[in-house]
Amino acid sequence: MNDALNQLQPYPFEKLRALLAGVQPPADKRAIALSIGEPKHRSPSFVAEALSSNLDQLAVYPTTLGLPALREAIAGWCERRFRVPAGWLDAARHVLPVNGTREALFAFTQTVVNRSEAGLVVSPNPFYQIYEGAALLAGATPHYLPCLAENGFNPDFDAVPAEIWQRTQLLFLCSPGNPTGALVPLETLKKLIALADEYDFVIAADECYSELYFDEQNPPPGLLTACAELGRSDFKRCVVFHSLSKRSNLPGLRSGFVAGDADILKAFLLYRTYHGCAMPVQTQLASVAAWQDEVHVRANRALYREKFDAVLDILAGALDVQRPDGGFYLWPKTPVDDQTFTRELFARQHVTVVPGSYLSREVNGENPGANRVRMALVAPLAECVEAAQRIRELCSSL
Repeated sequence: MNDALNQLQPYPFEKLRALLAGVQPPADKRAIALSIGEPKHRSPSFVAEALSSNLDQLAVYPTTLGLPALREAIAGWCERRFRVPAGWLDAARHVLPVNGTREALFAFTQTVVNRSEAGLVVSPNPFYQIYEGAALLAGATPHYLPCLAENGFNPDFDAVPAEIWQRTQLLFLCSPGNPTGALVPLETLKKLIALADEYDFVIAADECYSELYFDEQNPPPGLLTACAELGRSDFKRCVVFHSLSKRSNLPGLRSGFVAGDADILKAFLLYRTYHGCAMPVQTQLASVAAWQDEVHVRANRALYREKFDAVLDILAGALDVQRPDGGFYLWPKTPVDDQTFTRELFARQHVTVVPGSYLSREVNGENPGANRVRMALVAPLAECVEAAQRIRELCSSL
């Protein structure tokens, strides 16, 4: 067996199940889950129609590179969304369809990490646990950068010593962040590109929450935006990850893409060819329809805005919580330790959240997720409102 498997920590939801084992929630309160970040809004019907109308493609082997129509639709979306000059993104070289960002983030790490060196994979802390597991199974060492309130819940990249950057092979970014909802500022992205050039590492920007934001007039920038403003038409050392899961409420479609540095994507395509993870043709054709439409995405954002407004109004004064920059999570500070709060909330109010310490790692005696919880506002509005009222009731009793 692969010895690296022994280094993997239990997934947060395993820890959560253990924490709540044996607890009997009140039978008169319906269960409300704010724990799993699974979109619950209706999937766009036109995507389902595109999928069903192409079921004859079940008889066709898909290619790993994907259909030209899908890669062109993705390149066009990136140009419109991130202000990339027309023609910079070559759909044949700079874009690769993937089966959702989770699979791609893991496989990408196996591609870019050089096992012959004592390399680091650097990530925010707290973080999406795939970053850590992918690093360990690629033979690298994870290195965690704390995301604290005093730094806007972003890592303090200026505080990272040169010896860490020198060993870095891959830097993970998540913007808006999971679970903090913090955006990495555009100027910071530019500084990180300069660091990647200086120390020769790859930036992997996980932007799967990029389409969930509050101001329709100011969509958040991404790593491709930074490349465009820097005149970096080759996207050297820069790769972005996007998905239809959150943007289009299509988590079950397992459709996303990777875009950026053509040389890196060439190697990634080779890895994926052996990996055997080509996207089914009917899924690709349905994805083309999704990437070419923004009406359903704006409607999706409106639903989240409504929920954030309602929930934050109820929690005001009861819990130390702020509106995030984007995404669909709240990251409140708890009046007691995060595990106690989570257990009591389930035991007394039948509401499930995730302890922040389960999403982070302790470094130098500090866990940046301690005394916080992650709340995913994915349930329908009425359930989110009811959950907020129950959380307020619990806080008043603690």
